[in-house]
Amino acid sequence: MVATFTVGDVVITKITELESVGDTELMLPEATPHAVQQVSWLRPDYATDDGLLRTSIHAFALATPTRRIIADTGLGNDKQGRPVPAWNGMGGTFLEDLAAAGFPPETIDTVLCTHLHVDHAGWDTQLVQGKWVPTFPNARHLFVRAEFEHAEGAAGHGAAELFADSVAPIVEAGLVDLVAADEQVSPEVKLVPTPGHTPGHTSILIESRGERALITGDFIHHPVQLARPDWVSGGDHDPARAVATRRSMLSEIARTRTLLVGTHFAGPTIGHVVPDGDGSYRLEEPDAGTDPVPQPGPS
Repeated sequence: MVATFTVGDVVITKITELESVGDTELMLPEATPHAVQQVSWLRPDYATDDGLLRTSIHAFALATPTRRIIADTGLGNDKQGRPVPAWNGMGGTFLEDLAAAGFPPETIDTVLCTHLHVDHAGWDTQLVQGKWVPTFPNARHLFVRAEFEHAEGAAGHGAAELFADSVAPIVEAGLVDLVAADEQVSPEVKLVPTPGHTPGHTSILIESRGERALITGDFIHHPVQLARPDWVSGGDHDPARAVATRRSMLSEIARTRTLLVGTHFAGPTIGHVVPDGDGSYRLEEPDAGTDPVPQPGPS
């Protein structure tokens, strides 16, 4: 599925690689069906009537006045050693969908990864004649230095495999720049530190013509964490810091009415964060005619 929306002069295109329902024990262990059913506004877009979470793995392609950026590159085809069986040996149409949306890989000039986990950097490379080669050969790949240094020695959850097949080849190709966690990527696009899930985790802030949007990465995995900010991911490097980051960011996003763009949100994917009592929030779809609204793209 492909959808587009605009933030000022920036056009953002969502390219979905994989959607699923349930199987979220690692992602959010506390999100039992009964607990999810208590958050009624999640249905039908983000949860089923039975309390199973709907999730998505997708990338965002950003067209700014001067740059062509892809933010997080998903799982990738032909990868092995991933922690979820269905993520191994994939053969999907992601690159074809990306090109059909107007972003052939060779036209991308910047690759951003909010963090170096297997479902966020897998398409940095592709398998060609038995060798992992850069998928975006004309792009600078910007990695936060602290994130890169952590990922280089990380273990478990497919970390070593990711570094070997998706990171090391682009380092060897000379396509990597190590940057600060608050790097200004373009006049409209800036990294924002959101540590906890990983040490160097960042989100991506887009500001243009008075409009603001934030691509989350994994400081929030699912909209249920708006209602339950204390629910942590089984993959969090520092759970306490992840909770503190999430609470701080949700408060700021709600205060500034920044559009929240969920990296793993299924369905509409975007919305405004609205206080919902006792330190919890809910997600509201943008108002038609006054806020960016996703539009269907080529499918």
